[in-house]
Parts: sequence; structure tokens; C-alpha cells
Amino acid sequence: MTEKAKPTGELTLRTLAMPADANAAGDIFGGWVMAQMDLASGIRAAERARGRVVTAAVKEMAFELPVKIGDTLNIYTEITRVGRSSITLMVEAWAQRARHRMIEKVTAGTFIMVALDEEGRPVPVPAEE
Repeated sequence: MTEKAKPTGELTLRTLAMPADANAAGDIFGGWVMAQMDLASGIRAAERARGRVVTAAVKEMAFELPVKIGDTLNIYTEITRVGRSSITLMVEAWAQRARHRMIEKVTAGTFIMVALDEEGRPVPVPAEE
């Protein structure tokens, strides 16, 4: 891990970056990284909402470093706001470099999820237990 920065939030998802997820130079596609962040947001928000959620928006996301084939991508989530039917999460993606102990922040973004009922209509997020 780098000495200065540490992940914020709860480790929600870990996955391995594979050759099928990369361009010819061995850099993992940004869309794949974003998809992993969206999966982690959905997992964490669904746990909080105790039900179905969908992604309503993704804001303020910029890539700082590339992810390479063989890196383990670690996604950390932190719920920063719960509205009537929405859950806002700060999501960070960190790459644990293949064959190294170092972990580096790749990107971060704000994901807004909305709780839905079985018919796909927004529903209130239950009070925290």
C-alpha cells in the first residue's frame, strides 16, 4: 500500500483484471473498471435498501492510473447519503499490482442508486437497524 493514501469505505468487491478486459497495450478498459464499481455500488446499496436498486447517476469520475492485466481490482464503497428512495455512495477503485504488495488508487466516483419495488417504482429506503 502506498504510504500516503489509504482506501476509504468498506471493501465490497475484489476481482482479477484479465486479458479479455484489456486493450492491445495491456491496459484494462475504463468501462470495465466502471462496471465493477457499479456492481459494488449495487451490492452495497441493495444491502442498505434491503431490496432491489438501480443506478440513477454516476458523477465526478476521473482515472488517475491505469489497471494492468493481472492486477487485483479492489472496490471500496461508503454510503454518504440516504434520501427518501436514493442512496449516494462514494466509490473508490484501487489496484493491487500483480506480484507486488503495493496498492494504488485508480479512480473514484459518486454513484447514486435508487430503491425500487417489484414493479420498478421508487420506494422509500427503510430506516437503518
